[in-house]
Amino acid sequence: MQNLVQFLPLILIFAVFYFLLIRPQQKRQKERNAMLSSVKKGDKIITIGGLHGTITDLTDDRVTLKVNDTTRLIFERSAINSVVNSEEEESDDKKSGE
Repeated sequence: MQNLVQFLPLILIFAVFYFLLIRPQQKRQKERNAMLSSVKKGDKIITIGGLHGTITDLTDDRVTLKVNDTTRLIFERSAINSVVNSEEEESDDKKSGE
């Protein structure tokens, strides 16, 4: 019984670290992996470096972005920071145009 009481603070510290640090990080990583696997041609994305572009070609590990009419750049798929939902942009453009 006394041994259990001695280890109780360590167990509590581990539980706090798990629920405040480890578990949220695992959740964010799962969401990021789902986002990376769901990108498709035509999606507008932002890279980790802040470059905005549209996906023109896609492989398992590389993405080709159309930055403007003449520039196409190749990035690692893991360099995608976020997907900008083009449907939201189109609806925003329609609202602002009315």
